[in-house]
Amino acid sequence: MLIQFWKRRKKQCVSIVCSISILFSSIFFLNGCEATFLEEKKSSKEAENERFASFTEKLFCKEVATSQISLHYTLKEPEAYGIDKADTAYGMIQTDSTQIKTAAENMQQALYTFSYEKLNVKNRITYDLLKQYLRNLREEADYLYYEEPLNTVNGVQTQIPIVLSEYQFYDRTDVEAYLDVLSETRDYFQQIIAFEREKADRGLFLSDEMADQVLEQCNAFLAMGNGNYLYSTFVSRVGELQEVSEKEKSDYIQQNARQMEEQVYPAYEDLIQAVKELKGKGTNEKGLCYFPEGRKYYEWYIQQSVGVTDTIQELEQQTRRQISEDITGMEEAVNEAKQAAAILENGKAERILEKLKKGIGTAFPEIPKTSLRIKYVPEEMQEHLSPAFYMIPAIDYTEENVIYVNQIQMRDDLTLFTTLAHEGYPGHLYQTIFFENMDPDPVRSILNFGGYVEGWATYAEMCSYYLMPLSKTQAAILQKNSSVILALYALADMGIHYEGWSRMDTVEFYARYGIKDAETVDKIYDLILGSPGNYLKYYIGYVKFLELKKEWIKSGNQSQKEFHQAVLSVGPAPFEIVGKYFSLVSAQ
Repeated sequence: MLIQFWKRRKKQCVSIVCSISILFSSIFFLNGCEATFLEEKKSSKEAENERFASFTEKLFCKEVATSQISLHYTLKEPEAYGIDKADTAYGMIQTDSTQIKTAAENMQQALYTFSYEKLNVKNRITYDLLKQYLRNLREEADYLYYEEPLNTVNGVQTQIPIVLSEYQFYDRTDVEAYLDVLSETRDYFQQIIAFEREKADRGLFLSDEMADQVLEQCNAFLAMGNGNYLYSTFVSRVGELQEVSEKEKSDYIQQNARQMEEQVYPAYEDLIQAVKELKGKGTNEKGLCYFPEGRKYYEWYIQQSVGVTDTIQELEQQTRRQISEDITGMEEAVNEAKQAAAILENGKAERILEKLKKGIGTAFPEIPKTSLRIKYVPEEMQEHLSPAFYMIPAIDYTEENVIYVNQIQMRDDLTLFTTLAHEGYPGHLYQTIFFENMDPDPVRSILNFGGYVEGWATYAEMCSYYLMPLSKTQAAILQKNSSVILALYALADMGIHYEGWSRMDTVEFYARYGIKDAETVDKIYDLILGSPGNYLKYYIGYVKFLELKKEWIKSGNQSQKEFHQAVLSVGPAPFEIVGKYFSLVSAQ
């Protein structure tokens, strides 16, 4: 089978709360909230729903204020929520498993004081999500040192520069807060270094090959020197503030340069030195299953991060069934379809997004108007960042949306078209704006459900093939081809981390599907080692949406638009919860 294979699928939606606060910040929102609510008596349904809303708002406020990065990216105007300032710049790394479990159990008891039967559908969804989230948090406490903040796909070392460059300045207080964040960068990296040393002591440090990749990424950032985009983007953002005098702007620019020299660069130098010192202590050059609790952790992680209850064996079976379905009858027509797709015109990103926005009108519900800026990954970081990513806006300022495109990884207009569908319309941007327009409980913005979020964006990407100037048959062939490619990544992910595949096993697996370039497969092996379970969020999430659609049709519903309305109205959640509620919200 001829398929367009090496696609470096690392597209992502950048969630600041989850990807930059990184580890265990959730522990902090679990303390000190219970007493207020335990004293209140249950009364009428209206009162119970009001009490629950008050509970979740306080929960949200406490958690979002644990770090300035999370606070700024979640809320444009935190004072409207009564939040004065954040506790830390980047958050704290918590490794006390007993404390985490105790806090989660205490919060569970607080949650159980509410009468589930009295809650409306909106609050029941939030209740179910919190209940499951707290259960996952308790379980996660047993695997703290299996977490990897330096993973090679979206680790701290590559994500922080992008997050800092996108930190918006609405007034002078934002500039000053940003400079305060920079001032804590070195201390935050020291937390990460201490955590990595503890991992090494337990035999859980990065393999030498992964360590080399981290070093390469860090050195690439330092190599930019005075040309680093954290200088130019700062100047640009400050320059847009009309309330700030030229003298103040100059002072701020100097302060930024000083913090870069005294904090940011030394933080990366510290990390480089620490990784060099720890290199060689990693005991495992293969998948997670070669660690003592690795197989058990991997299955737990997949279930939690993707939002499924299936075993790995069941997920493998589902993936193979979908591959078989996609392959049937399409092999001979792939090249013809790819040639037909080459007729795409107007390759510029903005024009493609406009086409997508107009094209989804018949099958997807309307969303409020919003703005969107396309930015491009700095040349120096192109080799180390995803093909594209969407920056999630503040929940109280969803008009501000940014999609980054990595030009070096956009081979052609077909790739750009489907990538922008994934990140923009009807993918991440569309799903985010739609759900925020539903006025969800703010606490839901701090809960991460990667399978739903990336699964929806992948589903949107697959739908986009039918928005191209192609026949239905040609579009179907290209879509199924793309589905098979992603399925092979998912099977390899499970094979490497759960079944224990070696590099040679992985080469042999791909060869069975006609992919015989050993160098390409070797790169895929490293990519999967660097971020366990990443591809299952995309593929299994996508397959779960297909299953929900089949369930929707079986129940007598035929409208695609109504199906999309239903699953989007539930919002990000484990698929068990989406399945429980999507028919209910559609009836409202």
